Amino acid sequence: MASGNYATRKSISTEPVQTPVPLRANATRQLPIVPDTDEPRTTKPLAVRRPTFVVDEFRESSLKRHRHWLNPLLITMVVVVIAVLVLISAGSFQRPGPSQLVISPNGQVFPIQVGGTIGNVKAWESSNGPVSPKTAIPTKPGPYSVVGKPSLSVDFMNKVLAYYHSPAAGKAQALYNDGIKYGLDPAYALAFFMHESSFGTAGVARVTLSLSNMRCVPEYRCLQENGGYAIFDTWEQGFEAWFKLIRNLYVAYWGRITVDQIIPKYAPNSDGNNEAGYIASLKHTIDVWRAGIVQA
Repeated sequence: MASGNYATRKSISTEPVQTPVPLRANATRQLPIVPDTDEPRTTKPLAVRRPTFVVDEFRESSLKRHRHWLNPLLITMVVVVIAVLVLISAGSFQRPGPSQLVISPNGQVFPIQVGGTIGNVKAWESSNGPVSPKTAIPTKPGPYSVVGKPSLSVDFMNKVLAYYHSPAAGKAQALYNDGIKYGLDPAYALAFFMHESSFGTAGVARVTLSLSNMRCVPEYRCLQENGGYAIFDTWEQGFEAWFKLIRNLYVAYWGRITVDQIIPKYAPNSDGNNEAGYIASLKHTIDVWRAGIVQA
């Protein structure tokens, strides 16, 4: 049997016993106590150090380096702007205003194309056939004289009118008859018709039925547009008005017989025309037609 004190013996722990190590007095450092003050703390801005640039007075500027392409670009831009302004201005001046049909007033001043004065206008507009010239008409007036016999046939002139799709197509006989009546070559009337309105297919001639874009005169109605144009009831009436104007004013009254003499009065530069260009165009057209070629 076990002894009596064995039952009352306490159990012994197997864990190791830790012995506390006392801290040395100098193991920690005592920090000084900073008194708390209510004064606001301020911060000073840091000084900014700016970089120092060294200016080289002999160094070429960037503008000079790009001048070889910058100058042409600027010139091109200026030219384009000027061209646009010119086109806009030209369009504004040439823009037709509203058409208005009125009876031509019995004024005293008229465009130089139709005589300039009421006396000169009356000298031809009320005539019916050729009037007696103030000076004798030369029998050999020289090249490109409107005075003379027809140099183109009725058939050929009708082909020209048809080729250009003229609203006066088929009316060449009226041109031919007027040429015989007034002693003028109808080839010139046809050439004027082409130059002024492309045979009635362009401009105010589509309304006025005028062979030559004739300015207003008392005998006919007037289209008040861009200075005014005479209006005719038929193409035939417009044809004869041109023959009367040229024969009885330019030839008989002013003694102007050739194209070179007629155009400076008929379509002067002062009225926005190109006299030299007009003359050259008429001569070229006459030469081509007389050579038997329809397309001038």
